[in-house]
Amino acid sequence: MDAAITELRADGFDVRDEDVARLSPFVGHHVNVLGRCSFNLSELRGKDAVDDE
Repeated sequence: MDAAITELRADGFDVRDEDVARLSPFVGHHVNVLGRCSFNLSELRGKDAVDDE
């Protein structure tokens, strides 16, 4: 992440320190090594949600 932030700043992007302070490498559990995202819909909707099938 540090390399990406450094590159963004070098390219002229406004990367604020207060935004960088909130970044975490532990939030990407839904992204796999291929860059694909997967989500557990029951967690997103709530455990009592019923599918619209």
